[in-house]
Amino acid sequence: MAWRSLVLLPFLLAAVSGNTAPFFNMTFVYVPEDLQLGQQAFQLTAIDFDGDPLTYSISGPDSFYFSVDAQTGSVTLRNSLDREHQARLTITVGVFDGTNDAVSRKLAIIVEDRNDNAPVFQHLPYETFIPENTKPGSSIYTVFANDIDTGNASKVSYSIEEVIPDNTKNHWLFYILANGNVVLNGSLDYAKNTFYQLKILAKDGGGMLHNMLTFQNSSTYLSVTILDQPNLDPRFLNEPYSSSVPENCALGTSVLTVTAMDRDTGVNDEISYSITNASIPFAISSTTGTITVSGLLDREQLPGEEVLLEVMAREMHLDIHGKVALARTLVAVTVTDVNDNKPQFYHCSLPSCNFSTSAQNNFRGNIIEHSSSRLPVSNLSIVAHDPDKSINSNYELYLQGPNASAFTVSPAKIVGTGEVQLLVQDPSSVDYEISHIMVVQIIANDTGNPTDCCSTATVTISLIDSNDHIPEFPQNTYNLSVMEGSPAGTVISANITAYDPDSGVLGQITYQLLPESIRKIFMVNATTGAVLVQNGSLLDRETRSIYYANLQAKDGGNLVGTTVLEITVLDYNDMAPIITGSYFISVEEGLNIRTQIQAIDNDEPGNLNSKLGFKILPGPFSNNFTINASTGEMRSKEPLDREALEDEQGQMVVTVKVYDHGTPPLSTLVNVTITVGDTNDNAPMFLKQFYEFSVFEDSPESLVGVVEATDADQTDINSRISFLLQRGSGSSNFLIRSSYLGPGHYGGQLSVDPDMSLDYDTLKQKLFSLVVLAENTAAENMGDTANVSVVVHILDINDEPPTVQPVSLKDVHVSENGTQQGLVHTLLASDPDTNHSLVFEELAVTCFKGASSAGEVCWDWFMLAPNGSVLVNSSDIDYELCDRVVLTLRAEDLYTERGNRYSQNETLRILITDVNDNTPLFLPIMETFVVVPEISPVDLQVATVKATDADSGLKGTIIFSIVSVVLVDDNGVSRPFENIFKVVTAPEQDSYVGSIQVASNLDGSLKGQYQVTVEAQDCEAPVHTAQTMLNIFAVDQSYRIRLQFMTTVDEVQSNAENIKVALTTATKAGVYVVAIRTIEDTRATQVKAKSVMEAYFVYSNGTALDVNQLSVLIQSNPLVLAELVNLGLAIIGPGEVAKPTRETELIGIIAGLAAFLLIFILIITLVLILTTRSYKRKLSAMKALKVATTFSPAMAQQGAGIPGTNQYNAEGANPMLNLSLNPSHDLGFHEDSISVASMNSLDENTVNAPGDSNLKAKQGKTQLTDPTDEEVLVAALNLKEPTKTAYINTTFTTTDL
Repeated sequence: MAWRSLVLLPFLLAAVSGNTAPFFNMTFVYVPEDLQLGQQAFQLTAIDFDGDPLTYSISGPDSFYFSVDAQTGSVTLRNSLDREHQARLTITVGVFDGTNDAVSRKLAIIVEDRNDNAPVFQHLPYETFIPENTKPGSSIYTVFANDIDTGNASKVSYSIEEVIPDNTKNHWLFYILANGNVVLNGSLDYAKNTFYQLKILAKDGGGMLHNMLTFQNSSTYLSVTILDQPNLDPRFLNEPYSSSVPENCALGTSVLTVTAMDRDTGVNDEISYSITNASIPFAISSTTGTITVSGLLDREQLPGEEVLLEVMAREMHLDIHGKVALARTLVAVTVTDVNDNKPQFYHCSLPSCNFSTSAQNNFRGNIIEHSSSRLPVSNLSIVAHDPDKSINSNYELYLQGPNASAFTVSPAKIVGTGEVQLLVQDPSSVDYEISHIMVVQIIANDTGNPTDCCSTATVTISLIDSNDHIPEFPQNTYNLSVMEGSPAGTVISANITAYDPDSGVLGQITYQLLPESIRKIFMVNATTGAVLVQNGSLLDRETRSIYYANLQAKDGGNLVGTTVLEITVLDYNDMAPIITGSYFISVEEGLNIRTQIQAIDNDEPGNLNSKLGFKILPGPFSNNFTINASTGEMRSKEPLDREALEDEQGQMVVTVKVYDHGTPPLSTLVNVTITVGDTNDNAPMFLKQFYEFSVFEDSPESLVGVVEATDADQTDINSRISFLLQRGSGSSNFLIRSSYLGPGHYGGQLSVDPDMSLDYDTLKQKLFSLVVLAENTAAENMGDTANVSVVVHILDINDEPPTVQPVSLKDVHVSENGTQQGLVHTLLASDPDTNHSLVFEELAVTCFKGASSAGEVCWDWFMLAPNGSVLVNSSDIDYELCDRVVLTLRAEDLYTERGNRYSQNETLRILITDVNDNTPLFLPIMETFVVVPEISPVDLQVATVKATDADSGLKGTIIFSIVSVVLVDDNGVSRPFENIFKVVTAPEQDSYVGSIQVASNLDGSLKGQYQVTVEAQDCEAPVHTAQTMLNIFAVDQSYRIRLQFMTTVDEVQSNAENIKVALTTATKAGVYVVAIRTIEDTRATQVKAKSVMEAYFVYSNGTALDVNQLSVLIQSNPLVLAELVNLGLAIIGPGEVAKPTRETELIGIIAGLAAFLLIFILIITLVLILTTRSYKRKLSAMKALKVATTFSPAMAQQGAGIPGTNQYNAEGANPMLNLSLNPSHDLGFHEDSISVASMNSLDENTVNAPGDSNLKAKQGKTQLTDPTDEEVLVAALNLKEPTKTAYINTTFTTTDL
């Protein structure tokens, strides 16, 4: 196994090295997903047999979640985990001991589940429609919530947390079963509620979270709409009803129409109307509800202008209870006023007038003559009154009679009732000397009643005589105002003064107010004329709102001047609202109440001081009622419930504040006391809609659980509850006992019958569904009971291990490259235990490519979910890296209480299917390709390409083809070619080789490089192609070189390989031999060559050597030069590119003859010169010989001499003086410098064969006669001492002429 190999590896290394590398002996670890940041996740532990200090590290994409302490190997959490997002992580762990290379391996981290997810409701929103007569116990809806945790944490239970509206009363109305079925638990009433909203709680089975047992829950709402049934009374629309009708209207006049509707919208029964009041002048149509006048109406004779009619609406058919369905309402009819009364005059003062007495027509008064304009007639008390209402009581006043033009009446218009004054209009006409008495008629004209419009009052005015110079006021009338209730001494006006032209005592003015009755209320300063309040308690606007007074100015001669003071009394908010009536109301619970708060305010009508408002003050019951802020009508918001009251007497006291809108506002409080009568209207209600208990088998008398119920009635007799089990399957196995827990609160203790033994193995039914009844023993109707479902589970003991089903372990095929995503396989497991929760766990992942291990490349390709789902976890699945994945796994029973909780380890093979997803890939070309067209026959390979395709089969089979061939010359000009190259494809291990071959004869005269584009294509759809371009350098004929040999063709051919090796050694170039042949036409040379080798010298970069470059390279390497001479090389020259034509040959012959003649002349001249110099040289040698006789023989230079010179080849020394000589320096033994001879015997472009003793010097050179000189030349050519002697012909690159 792989882990055993890892364990043995250190021991194998220990046998080779003194220090072994550490290693890990761990393949996976578990980490809980609720681990807190900074807490230790796991411990990295590596084994090192040398005890070296270790350094730990982690890497990989998933290492983002962790941090490692490099010294201790403790791995802590750096970022939060989520098993539901990623259940398995893979990191690379490394360890380094400071000596060996760091060791690393993949470590799988399995994230353990924790209860960190709440259940999630599916298929939202939830809503349903049910008829209101749905029977209790009916299932009305099913909800479902899913929890993505595992084990108990994924088991969801349901409960109803709240029912809207009125959770307290309606909570018992529904309950929910364990499977999410919502069941109706009581009767519905469309009249009470047309809609319910149930808050449903989904709670999981709990699990560990942060080391604590944690329960997660979530909630949602179920909307339940109730469909109406025919069981309700009709209802009047648009209440309250009010209308108006004029008095004295014709019989049959329509007042208004009331409309009632059947609240049972599905029935819509016909309704008839009637008026239940007796002796009223109104009637109603039984079908239309139209109210008409049926008797004479006189508003002034009615007790009030508003008449209340009680109208009843009745359905034609009985309701579902066999009763008459009816409704009542009140209709307020206001009898409006008609102008049928004229105004009348009365002798009185407001407000003490009695208008029930007879009206008067004659009045008397007096006034001083020449009184100022607008001055009222004194001692005159007239009140006008019209009993009609509002605009019908509006009338105007005007004067008639002989003296009507002297006076005017005030006010000119009156509404209802008002005081009437006569004011002076023309003072000049009020003249005592003309008449002592003036008479006027006041006409009161009701313009709205032309038939009986007017009344007349005759006023007799007595004039009072006065002096002729009277004090005069600047104004005839002063309009003053004073606030009612102002204190005494309040200044009303401080600057009303009169002017009297008289002087002295006659001009002294004193002031007084008239009439005398006004002085009870007002006073005037006799000296200054300032008007003040005399008695503020009499200033009451509600009694009188305006006063007229004469301000009299009297001079010393008792001459009097007057002005009129019009004093308006301003309203002050001094009257608080007055409550009329008391308010004590009794009502049975379940009903609504309505009452009218009545109040008045005596402040000035029409302003804010008398405008009333109503509101309910905060209190225990203020939220149960509303009041119309303007009218004072108070209503209950909903039917009253006795059980909602804490008061033993059932009383509700609501304080209503009646206030005006004045400044400051005044208010009055009134208590409205409502006494609510109690009825037994509440049935028992269980605290839960569903109970679920469990009990272990064979446990008689064990307590199973307690159910609890309450009764909202407050008295003991009405709230007493007893429990019993409804007969059914399994109910005989249990007992229930009632217990008192508190007022209206009782418990039912459910236990196993002591005589019953519950054996799990023998029970066909592993749970019992019971129904517990809660009965109100005091209920008048014994049907007032409640029931609740109780499920009792019989528990078994979990002790069997799970088993992975073999059918689910069959091979799985998955395509590479993420072409398959999500779920690819589902594993199945079974457990014989009834109570089990199975999850799958991945233990290891092994990767294979063929029969070999693929390492860790596939570790994160797949993920095994706890529910057995095998999911693709990566889009990087690659057949070329791994074609078989083996998952090692097992199943775990989370509920195991005893024994082994795991199944046997199983393996699942996942086979990766190859797809054609790889493009052929050309391998890099590290060489340069060269072609010599002259020696490149058809089918010659001139270049190669190599490509691979990672796919398999035909998907990875490659075929090469040539796309294009372009020749680029030295000037960059491109020239395309076709069919000059071809490619042959051949497989080679894991790749394919394309041999680029010559397809047709190449033109050897073309210079440049061929750019060959090669395409590689695979063989299965979708076809993938790739291209590459090769550069093939062409070597033209200008680089062909002739090598002439002294040996025969056969000898050259037999030595060809040695010759090529020597040439390659000297040039480092590739030698391409074109031909080896006998010389056909040798021109005049110093030697007679027998054969010629024509060749190209080409480098791998595409460059080639010409003849000059080749000569330099050969001469620079003496060893190679000697080797080539031994092999017969004589002359190096350029190749024969082309044969000359006859014209060219003729021209060459003529040129040659001319050259020959010239050379002959030069040779004759040179022979003469050389003969002379030879003679001189011999003379110098003789002189040197004489000098040499003076030296010891030991001092003589040893070594062979160089023929034709006086130098020795050993060190180039003079044999006589043993001195080193510079061959180019004249030693002084010659008569002139031109006699210095060359020391090089190879001046000619001829390589002499070492064994040829018959070679003679050409062009006048002295023939070698000394045999020793010949031996020296042979020794030099054979390089007997190559380290000291070298012969290089610097002219070797020239053509032999």
